[in-house]
Amino acid sequence: QVHLVESGGGLVQAGGSLRLSCAASGSIVGANAMSWYRQAPGKQRELVAMITRGGSTNYASSVKGRFTISRDNAENMVYLQMNSLKPEDTAVYYCNMWGASYDYWGQGTQVTVSS
Repeated sequence: QVHLVESGGGLVQAGGSLRLSCAASGSIVGANAMSWYRQAPGKQRELVAMITRGGSTNYASSVKGRFTISRDNAENMVYLQMNSLKPEDTAVYYCNMWGASYDYWGQGTQVTVSS
C-alpha cells in the first residue's frame, strides 16, 4: 500500500499560478502512470494530467498549455504546475498512482480560483 498526500492548494486570483505536490510513501518508479484528477462540486471526477512510467504526458484539453505535470522518481514526488488559472479550474485536485494491480488515491487538495 502506498499513501499519497497532496499539498499546495489554496485560493488564488484568476490569472495566477499554483504548484501542487503529491508525496508518495513508497516508490513510484514502477507505476504505469501518475496522474492528477479534479472534481468540482456537482461534477464527475475528471483526468487533468497524466505522466507515464516512460515520461510521456497527456493533458485534458481544458488545461493544455497552462498546466504541466512532472515527476521526481528519486524523491517519489509528482507535481502539477498550474498557470493562468481560471475560475473554472476550481475543484478538489487528487493525485493518483496506477499500476498493474493497484490504484491509489490521495485525499485531495482544494484549489479555488476567484474571478
